[in-house]
Amino acid sequence: MVNFAYTVAGSEATGGAGFQVDLKTFQQLGVYGMGTLTCIVSFDPNDNWNHRFVPVDPQVISDQMEAALTAQDVDTVKIGMLGHPDTITAVAKGLRSQEWTNVVLDPVLICKGQEPGAALDTDNALREQILPLATVATPNYFEACTLSGMEKLETVQDLAEAGERISKLGPKYVLVKGGIDFPGEEAVDVLWDGESATAYSAPKIGQHRVSGAGCTLAAAITAELAKGADIHDAVRVAKDMVTEGIRARVSAHTPFDTVWQGAYTPEKPAGSVISAK
Repeated sequence: MVNFAYTVAGSEATGGAGFQVDLKTFQQLGVYGMGTLTCIVSFDPNDNWNHRFVPVDPQVISDQMEAALTAQDVDTVKIGMLGHPDTITAVAKGLRSQEWTNVVLDPVLICKGQEPGAALDTDNALREQILPLATVATPNYFEACTLSGMEKLETVQDLAEAGERISKLGPKYVLVKGGIDFPGEEAVDVLWDGESATAYSAPKIGQHRVSGAGCTLAAAITAELAKGADIHDAVRVAKDMVTEGIRARVSAHTPFDTVWQGAYTPEKPAGSVISAK
């Protein structure tokens, strides 16, 4: 039996994030990947590696979604970089065209180099049109603070509270990623499942962000849900995959390294899990 997972995300030419990472993650976890491109992002090495951002025409987005969702019966989707209010409207319409078992939203709220006004319009559209359709959200530290209205997240309980607050905006499950910004030597992610919180912890590897970690985490959750896993098992696999991928990071001529999805195998040991709330 073939399991299908679908991604709606932007292309990132270096292969370190976005659409490319989603498909690599799906493949590594044994899931047939399908996708719709929402934008083309090209890092600019002559401008501090800011994004050069080109949105895909909304009609082309709609056409891609129609083709993919007609070709296969797929009930699990990951939403990544959208980047423009018109894109968000087109994606929301496509999502509402059918029933979904799992809608995993990686709520990208900022595009490096984007004008503040445009970013705010995009953020508001994402909150209003996409977040209520999500069953799972995977905000990072900055996104969790923004969506929850909290100024900082300093404890596991803070991460849990942020997840609970964000769940009231629509998603049943919220995985708040502490990441490199979370205090201490552990990389802690907290899952709010509607009733309680569970923390997934692994030692931090290095002191710098690694490109593609968030995309890989959300895509791995998507793949595992597509295979029928429950949310807790899906998060555990995703956490392990990201940890191994960061440990085996790929260096480049960029000021950042990227996650290597191929480093993960299902036999790797699970990270520690602790009760949060």
